[in-house]
Amino acid sequence: MRLLRSIWHFVWALLSAAYCGFPSRRLTLIGITGTKGKSTTLELLSDMLEETGVRTALLSSVYVKVGAERKRNFTGNSMPGRGFIQRFLRSAVRAGCRFALVEVTSQGVLQHRHRFISFDVGGITNLAPEHIEAHGSFTAYRDAKLAFFRAVARSSRATKRLFVREDDEAVSPFAALAPGITTRFTLDDTLMPPGAFGEVNAENAALAAAIARWLGVPEEAIGRALRKFRGLPGRMEFVQKEPFGVVVDYAHTPDSLTKVYASLQKDYAGLVCVVGAAGGGRDRWKRSAMGSAAAKHCRFVVVTDEDPYDEDPAAILAEIEQGFKAQNFSAYETLLDRRAAIRRAIGLARPGEAVVLTGKGSETGIHRARGLVEPWDDAEAARQALRARGLL
Repeated sequence: MRLLRSIWHFVWALLSAAYCGFPSRRLTLIGITGTKGKSTTLELLSDMLEETGVRTALLSSVYVKVGAERKRNFTGNSMPGRGFIQRFLRSAVRAGCRFALVEVTSQGVLQHRHRFISFDVGGITNLAPEHIEAHGSFTAYRDAKLAFFRAVARSSRATKRLFVREDDEAVSPFAALAPGITTRFTLDDTLMPPGAFGEVNAENAALAAAIARWLGVPEEAIGRALRKFRGLPGRMEFVQKEPFGVVVDYAHTPDSLTKVYASLQKDYAGLVCVVGAAGGGRDRWKRSAMGSAAAKHCRFVVVTDEDPYDEDPAAILAEIEQGFKAQNFSAYETLLDRRAAIRRAIGLARPGEAVVLTGKGSETGIHRARGLVEPWDDAEAARQALRARGLL
């Protein structure tokens, strides 16, 4: 059955590319993979390119952009299937775009959504365990991303390039894949301007800048794009900065959670954190690890619902609690109602601290049992709680 599904996806990719006239052949194609930071990297790179006056198209988990037209990506997929990508590329060609930037996911690669797209550039942001139950192991997850790099290396393009961070051991297999066409960069290669927030954005900016340089973008244009960048919805998004910060971020793995907390701790006296576990029915391994990460960094934690699907929400929260117990951490409470959890966290915040809402980012729905989706917006829920406290 798995083989039949794979064949079906492959044939669909071929037919949709043929139907749309293989549009990638008339564009310069950049694909970004990795565990975290793909959307931000694409946005930064698009800005850098457009500083030179060219028109770009972009497909990420947050936005679908073709030239000057930008829409939110409401498909529920970072790398949508059923011919969506080929239609997007065809629209980019028709709009006169020179570059198309695409987010490449491990699950998208497994379903051949990267096939019949002629990539010029492939880059990886970072690598950490995720989607383990979907892939079967971390090795299989990594190998799916490596398959994308192989596709770029085998591309028919006359010139092609792979970009891998040199000072990140986790991505060393990607650097070894095709060393003759691989550029290795470091965080020190790109100077972040004042106000650019956190190590995660520095990582994203370094990759975007490395690719931009190879594409011929001048350093002045790269610098302008970095100075102008204000982030993406749900990616280190500040709802408020004073008297205490309120931050919404998509972090939903132990590694990304730790990076967000560590970055915020540089500027805030303490963290009050709202934590879920990124979905029922998958990646159970990370639940207690996320609890441990929160226990190490947060003054107080409110554990709440995120996307339970058909799993018992209370059981998910109980698994997160195991991470607290492993750290002998007792400064937490559980509230299944996410709105109430956010209200509680904001009510507990002290001046100089930050309330950190993780897991949902800019997502617009909470997935519940029997396919039901509750409309949702973390940032708006935070604003409502702040208004109730008289702060907005």
